[in-house]
Amino acid sequence: MPTITNKTTKPLSVPLPGGKTVHLGPKASGQVSPRAAEHAPLLKLVEAGALEVVAGGAGGGHAGGGGAKGQGYAQGGPVQGRGSPRRGDR
Repeated sequence: MPTITNKTTKPLSVPLPGGKTVHLGPKASGQVSPRAAEHAPLLKLVEAGALEVVAGGAGGGHAGGGGAKGQGYAQGGPVQGRGSPRRGDR
């Protein structure tokens, strides 16, 4: 997937196909689809020097470490007990 980088010191709203927009902070970057990287309004920002598009490698997979798999954590918190739901005044 191509990566776009904001080369300015101000936040940018980058128009994407389908009426969508990606907001990039100063010197921030984000990934866009290959189709979005060829979108005319995005190319105008590239020509103006406000954005830089860098072609990505072979997409598909996520990079990174193993994380907290198998440690009993879901969505960043500990797993609740398996008992029945709480009822009554508490």
